Amino acid sequence: MNDLFSDIPASVRLKDALPLPPPLSEPALLDELRRLAERNNRSLFTGGGVYEYFIPSAVKHLIGRAEFYTAYTPYQAEASQGTLQAIYEYQSLVCALTGMEVANASLYDGATALAEAAFMAVRLTGRKEVAVSAAANPFYREILRTYCRAADLFLREIPYDLKAGVTLPVERLQQSACFILQQPNFFGCLEPVSSLAEKIHAAGALFVVSASPHSLGLLKGPGEYGADIVVAEGQEAGNPRNFGGPGLGIFATRKAFVRQMPGRVVGATTDLEGKRGFVLTLSTREQHIRRERATSNICSNEALCALASAIYLSLLGKNGLKKAATLSLQNTGYFRRSIPASRLLFSGTQTFNELVVKTDQPVGLALAPYYPELGSARLLTFSGLASRKELDLLVGKLP
Repeated sequence: MNDLFSDIPASVRLKDALPLPPPLSEPALLDELRRLAERNNRSLFTGGGVYEYFIPSAVKHLIGRAEFYTAYTPYQAEASQGTLQAIYEYQSLVCALTGMEVANASLYDGATALAEAAFMAVRLTGRKEVAVSAAANPFYREILRTYCRAADLFLREIPYDLKAGVTLPVERLQQSACFILQQPNFFGCLEPVSSLAEKIHAAGALFVVSASPHSLGLLKGPGEYGADIVVAEGQEAGNPRNFGGPGLGIFATRKAFVRQMPGRVVGATTDLEGKRGFVLTLSTREQHIRRERATSNICSNEALCALASAIYLSLLGKNGLKKAATLSLQNTGYFRRSIPASRLLFSGTQTFNELVVKTDQPVGLALAPYYPELGSARLLTFSGLASRKELDLLVGKLP
């Protein structure tokens, strides 16, 4: 056995066995898995990047059909017009949602999509600095930090206003490949974006927005206020919460940048008989072209999750998504009005579906591990699923 691992330096090899529990019988293993499953936090009010929204039953039924039921990339996509059309429809819906011109077939999750957007901006500008708002999801920023460290890029975090909960004005972007903003940000606050794109572009940088798909039922698509690349976590659009995933990395950009976009793109065309068909149009991944010319080393996408989002968005339509977003906004407003103003941080800033409250009660997501300066503040989220009774019970925990 030692000979098998002889090529691995002894300094990085484990000296002791992994601290794993002993093997279990099948009944005992099933009990253990049930115990772990019960640890899922089913609170309606814990968001922080993963959200509980109503999903029509038809979504689960349709993605469960044999021709679609795979979480992995359909590698023979060219042989399956149905699969290609499903990806094409997903891309089209993402473009309509974000206000962008081109979308890919999806990436792993919102965090990796954000990191890929930064790398794309670096390729387009030739600059080595990435600027990101400190009010962006801290888990996303950790992934971005890992990517940047491995690629010798400098990551600069733009601080946020401790009173308003929004990003401070950006300056000194002349060395930055991009500025990354989350809208709404991790605190649920709406960032002021008027004229922001002009300022970023004047410095020669690109504007990257990490958006919430649900919020786009009410807010402008980032493309409308000048974003160059839009990414998002698509879980909240048609995929249920699970213990750790899977997520869905939404990625869209402008047509002029398409050749630097990671992932793959499905296009519509006509065959020799003039019949409409779909083809894998662009795939700049390392398995398809020379590795040094690949735009990403992500070799797969979240096909089944992307399909679920496409079906979800199709079923809701523009008006349905607007209604779902409105219900979230109304529940957020009801809770905001129901607690003492002194409990609420960033009370002067408009929010969408999340609020930061000061409390020592174990509700929502504790922010101290990620923002120590906020002390005992906790992040609460509100979807349209929360009933008035549930909201009142939560209010009762915050006297």
